[in-house]
Amino acid sequence: MAERETALGFETGFVPGRHIIDTYGNGGFRFAGMSHRGSILLLPSGVRAWDVASVKAIDRTALRPVQAEAAGIELLLVGTGLDIAAIAPALRGWLKDFGVGLDVMQTGAAARTYNILVAENRKVAAALIAVD
Repeated sequence: MAERETALGFETGFVPGRHIIDTYGNGGFRFAGMSHRGSILLLPSGVRAWDVASVKAIDRTALRPVQAEAAGIELLLVGTGLDIAAIAPALRGWLKDFGVGLDVMQTGAAARTYNILVAENRKVAAALIAVD
């Protein structure tokens, strides 16, 4: 993905609004007519760059933006890359305390599921680790 595309409208690391994922791969995502290299969080408020490159980096700090918008999220989809990986039970419980359910799957499956649920106007968010 071209760096020039990434810079257009996403230089702050945030694009307001709900957007579907057009494509994923090559280390990033295309959405809202632009590209982003790296992982992303898709929240009710918009899409933001997410400084997570592996499942090991997913912790409370990485998910604070989800916590901040928990009132508008019933389900968080976590795309863990090319392979499905477990999320710590304590983190799952922490999200549940805020009323947010968690579903973990490969990034591609999470992106497709997110698109379907957004089209159904569901209260969904996604944390997607970029894949090559």
